[in-house]
Amino acid sequence: MSILDTIVEQKKLEVARLPERVLATGDLRDALLERGERRDFLAALRQPRRGDIALIAEVKKASPSAGVICKDFDPVRIAREYEAAGASCLSVLTDEKFFQGSLDYLRQIRAAVKLPLLRKDFIIDERQMLEAIEWGADAILLIAAILSDEQLKKLHWLATEAGLAVLVEVHDEAELDHALKISPALIGVNNRNLKTFKVDLATTERLAAKMEDGRWKMAKTSAPSSIFNSPSSPLLVAESGIHTRADVERLKKCGANAILVGESLMRGGDIKSKIHELIG
Repeated sequence: MSILDTIVEQKKLEVARLPERVLATGDLRDALLERGERRDFLAALRQPRRGDIALIAEVKKASPSAGVICKDFDPVRIAREYEAAGASCLSVLTDEKFFQGSLDYLRQIRAAVKLPLLRKDFIIDERQMLEAIEWGADAILLIAAILSDEQLKKLHWLATEAGLAVLVEVHDEAELDHALKISPALIGVNNRNLKTFKVDLATTERLAAKMEDGRWKMAKTSAPSSIFNSPSSPLLVAESGIHTRADVERLKKCGANAILVGESLMRGGDIKSKIHELIG
């Protein structure tokens, strides 16, 4: 069993402990309205606060592959430093068992900064989306590798209709095809293979080329129902393995509109300098 399989099995146990209820879009929308103050995650990525590429800076204490990344971990201090340095959005790890995250970090960080927040977790059930809203998230992550076509379609529709932004994460061509069927506004390409944890920036290059090739082919045949004919094709977010300005330039060149960075920011010690190095 891979670490991803292990995480998903644990997540099923956690979801089983949540109160039983059937959630409709209206329930999620009402929860957002009750919380108030909508922060537009997608708009923030389209207009970077600093530099020529948007940065989603990740508040991340640990990971299964790297262990503890930041020993002196203060989520609020880190979030404030990210905001001051020019990040466009923040990603907050909420998985407790494998990443030493917490939903409470979302609430603390939302009270401390004004940036839109992504709940970074392994979401397999709509009740986790309600949690995300109640604890302060403006966006959620849906990982194509752990969801069936039907699950991905249902969760994506519920979230977007309610008013949550959704980052749909893929790792290979099959998952990209799987994701594009639901016409997402945001595609995240994770350069880290979640089964082997090997990192390769060529993953973003390869999948970006596939998306561009699909846009060209669909435009040529004028298929009206295609996502690629839409004037707002998916915004591409490159994730994992981003350590230097050269990495960022490489990803920009292949079409990435934004980058999601955690480990290299957390390890560097000087968050401001590292962010300025990455995004200019």
